[in-house]
Amino acid sequence: MAWVLKMDEVIESGLVHDFDASLSGIGQELGAGAYSMSDVLALPIFKQEDSSLPLDGETEHPPFQYVMCAATSPAVKLHDETLTYLNQGQSYEIRMLDNRKMGDMPEISGKLVKSIIRVVFHDRRLQYTEHQQLEGWKWNRPGDRLLDLDIPMSVGIIDTRTNPSQLNAVEFLWDPAKRTSAFIQVHCISTEFTPRKHGGEKGVPFRIQVDTFKQNENGEYTDHLHSASCQIKVFKPKGADRKQKTDREKMEKRTAHEKEKYQPSYDTTILTECSPWPDAPTAYVNNSPSPAPTFTSPQQSTCSVPDSNSSSPNHQGDGASQASGEQIQPSATIQETQQWLLKNRFSSYTRLFSNFSGADLLKLTKEDLVQICGAADGIRLYNSLKSRSVRPRLTIYVCREQPSSTVLQGQQQAASSASENGSGAPYVYHAIYLEEMIASEVARKLALVFNIPLHQINQVYRQGPTGIHILVSDQMVQNFQDESCFLFSTVKAENSDGIHIILK
Repeated sequence: MAWVLKMDEVIESGLVHDFDASLSGIGQELGAGAYSMSDVLALPIFKQEDSSLPLDGETEHPPFQYVMCAATSPAVKLHDETLTYLNQGQSYEIRMLDNRKMGDMPEISGKLVKSIIRVVFHDRRLQYTEHQQLEGWKWNRPGDRLLDLDIPMSVGIIDTRTNPSQLNAVEFLWDPAKRTSAFIQVHCISTEFTPRKHGGEKGVPFRIQVDTFKQNENGEYTDHLHSASCQIKVFKPKGADRKQKTDREKMEKRTAHEKEKYQPSYDTTILTECSPWPDAPTAYVNNSPSPAPTFTSPQQSTCSVPDSNSSSPNHQGDGASQASGEQIQPSATIQETQQWLLKNRFSSYTRLFSNFSGADLLKLTKEDLVQICGAADGIRLYNSLKSRSVRPRLTIYVCREQPSSTVLQGQQQAASSASENGSGAPYVYHAIYLEEMIASEVARKLALVFNIPLHQINQVYRQGPTGIHILVSDQMVQNFQDESCFLFSTVKAENSDGIHIILK
């Protein structure tokens, strides 16, 4: 019996040796340029993420495939994502390929689908501050777009659209059954988003992402079908060609063993599947039409400031109770926290803080917020969380004169000292805090504090010498002394249903 077992082992080892020997010569006839197994595994078909590989019993298959006609870099290590160099402003073709199997997604057969192509940041840190980064780029290059479609060269695209508020995205309709190619032009370069130090800074990588949608029951293209993206770097014209040549020369100097650790360069770039890019919250578009409120004129800002900011943000009066409602509480739920962010003009960060409660948000330090939101919005969010109000530029004290009381001009000084009027009742003054030293701000604050409809106030006058009425202008408000005291009365306006306010 032992002899039989030993013979089986000998036969088995001999078979293994013969099998290895029969394989040892495979590929040798291809010469030194033959691909190793590591090279084969580096092919795009094997570079999908594990999550995208179908499991047993599953029939998952990407419905579309997007191929950009630009060579990948040879200086990318195995198992790393491919990197493609592009020239600024040059047109690059993205082929939109129907990858469905027979019978897949019959609901889109014979119908159009919508695709949105975006250029976005690859770095997570820059994704957090994307809105601020793009606004800064827009400010430095007014009238330019980060991404454009070369429509004359494109094939099969229909109803192309670009949103003026989204400079990094283009969208169009196309028929999967027909040949479709979209030619894109990227106008931003990678070093534009790198802090300037001493020159020669390394540019940041971008991503080209394509999201495709089908129509819903209402005919809107909102049902997500497929998304894919690739990593790119953008150089000044001809810079991508020089960078590609430099990488190729570096790889040629490496040994054969070192080359096995790197991917080969491919003539085209296949976009790999990814999660859909989250759209900008619709509340941002509705609540803040101007993406850069810092540059709005004073007239615009006085119309757009919420009522809660109309009076003092942290002083007595009606404004105090409203201001207290603006403070976020540690007990705030996730939904209440989202509403607070929208109300305080942080709508671009609602997605980032989508799982934060009030307590979670209040735990973040100033350094945390600056790192996440950038310096400008990080400090603004920190001050809002800590309820730090802006010091008013001018404070005045105003008391409404009772119709029955008659105060002479010489008695105004006594009235400003909170003395009693002719009927024995003390004058009660309200504090008015002006963030903007303009006449319309005075009228608006008076209307809010004394519950006067703003549309009924025609003019605001100041009583001058001998009782004359002087129109309150912006220049007069700018010459008010801080903490001045005024009595005011109302007079019915002629030829209208409004009133005039007279400051004394």
